[in-house]
Amino acid sequence: MADVTISAAVEADERASTTARLLSQLPAWFGMADANDAYVKAARELPALIARAGGETVGILLHHRHFPEAAEIHLMAISPAWHRRGIGSAMIGKLAADLRLDACQILQVKTLGPSHPDPNYARTRAFYHSAGFLPLEETSALWPGNPCLLMVKLLA
Repeated sequence: MADVTISAAVEADERASTTARLLSQLPAWFGMADANDAYVKAARELPALIARAGGETVGILLHHRHFPEAAEIHLMAISPAWHRRGIGSAMIGKLAADLRLDACQILQVKTLGPSHPDPNYARTRAFYHSAGFLPLEETSALWPGNPCLLMVKLLA
């Protein structure tokens, strides 16, 4: 991963276009047009980290600070060609380090819960677990028709 850089994405247009491009490459995870449109809209508003390899943007992580003590990964998308090469871990590591410097103590992520049999999301949950996130609660109250798993990572 020596040729990959992780940095803040300042431009709203860059965040939105990167989000749209990466989501289109990941239909197994992001196959709902309305949800994808909402993510692209959120990319214009939320802070983001961008992963670049060479001149190509290969990953994006949108995040949101709910309280001084708590933040959330709103979206993380990595180009399929770069899966399992450390990009997601590096992005989470950079975000966690930045949040710690700002006295944030908890990072959360929401993903499809384990009561749904989707094998792609089983891999997603395993990834987040390997990055230090622990399952907190599965609920059907957030996403009608789909179980939502809340996972948390302690930063303090």
